[in-house]
Amino acid sequence: MQPSLTETEHDETSLHPSALDRLDRHILAQLQTDGRITNQELARQVHLSPAQSNRRHRRLEQLGYIRQYEARLDAAMLGYGVTAFVQVGIERGQMRALQNFQQTISDMPQVLECYAVSGDFDYVCKVVASDLKALSDFLLGTLAQIPAVSNVKSNICLNELKCTAALPL
Repeated sequence: MQPSLTETEHDETSLHPSALDRLDRHILAQLQTDGRITNQELARQVHLSPAQSNRRHRRLEQLGYIRQYEARLDAAMLGYGVTAFVQVGIERGQMRALQNFQQTISDMPQVLECYAVSGDFDYVCKVVASDLKALSDFLLGTLAQIPAVSNVKSNICLNELKCTAALPL
């Protein structure tokens, strides 16, 4: 019979969200708000010693709850004045072309996100461009030219209402 876990111990092999206790969720919430927070400040915020805070933080990284740390940049200030959500249809029955599409999209820096979806299209991608001409050139001259792409439809973002990567904890 295995011993039960105490409130501060965890099953290190479990990635299920229910394996997270209140303190783990508090740590994750703080890191989502400020990925550059010092361990000292994090410990203070979650009411743990710095050693305990650091141990939990590292464990959450090792278990894969934290994928990476990144800065959120201002697209407009960097010259990307247009954001579009692009729907892409793929011809059926072309597995090799589908794999090529996925690899090609992964290598395109102007494609910020891309998801396989259900519905009328196969993929939805978030794309940035400097202006409408650059977006048009990308859609017609690059994206639509990928083998197996059968249909491309774009929706231009008029105003960003909410943009976050923070998950509800």
